[in-house]
Amino acid sequence: MSTSPAIVAVDWGTSSFRLWMMSRDGTVLAEHRSHEGMSEVADRGFGPVLESHLLALAAPATLPVVICGMAGSRQGWVEAGYIDTPADVTTIGERATIVPGTGRRIIIIPGLAVRSESEPDVMRGEETQLLGAHLEMPGGERYCMPGTHSKWVNMNGASVNRFETFMTGELFSVLSAKTILVHSTGGEGKVDANDPAFLTGVRDGWARPEKITQQLFSIRAGQLLYNHANDENRARLSGLLIGTEFAGAGVRGDEQIGLVASGALQRLYHAALLACGVNVRDIDADVAVRRGLMESWQRYSNTSGDLKHE
Repeated sequence: MSTSPAIVAVDWGTSSFRLWMMSRDGTVLAEHRSHEGMSEVADRGFGPVLESHLLALAAPATLPVVICGMAGSRQGWVEAGYIDTPADVTTIGERATIVPGTGRRIIIIPGLAVRSESEPDVMRGEETQLLGAHLEMPGGERYCMPGTHSKWVNMNGASVNRFETFMTGELFSVLSAKTILVHSTGGEGKVDANDPAFLTGVRDGWARPEKITQQLFSIRAGQLLYNHANDENRARLSGLLIGTEFAGAGVRGDEQIGLVASGALQRLYHAALLACGVNVRDIDADVAVRRGLMESWQRYSNTSGDLKHE
């Protein structure tokens, strides 16, 4: 096991910041996490926030940094642009954008885009997770990447042919806390992946997605007429939305899907996919993004000749 730092890998989201100092073989030597996402650092600046974390880790001044996520968005640090699909996900490092005016080499990974007038789509950050997932599960053709905005990706080898985004997590947050359903759900809260109300909701949403708005109101009616508990209603709401997502993604009960997730979302989506008869392959989201960032830096170094920073 190597103990000499080779790179700093950063996943910089809208509301979260995750940093790992890693050796050449991918061993994590140190880790920092915070809520200093893009929306929180506008006044302080991306550079000072990053350097504060590197200083806390006593990271060598020459240690390079590879970043994915919203730091590369139009409202981020430096816009990293998009690569149009179909796209070879193993080449994203070669297309990285260099952050100018810094004392160390810092690169930001581009996102992916579906340029379609009728159904345009984008991802930023998930492409790096997807690279790691592809390396963890070679030959996989379908990946589910749950989150506030869940991604469903179709691949052929290393090529991302298409992907779709579903606003499931955001809808759950809004519906449970900002609509009439707040009186039946108690607002946002945890959902038990083994709750029968959740699993029934998944199957109902998957089987009858065209009835989703009626099924949502029935949660309120069930609480009024049958005194269904908040936990049960919240579980059913989550299940209905995830099941409707599955219907939109065209989930079949006889397929294999790579589930790129961790924590509570991994448990919910794993149970939901199993309830629909899917063969699930679990891929830890943190492992995937770290491997994707490391692979991207290596590809960038090999194609740019920037080997002195490794």
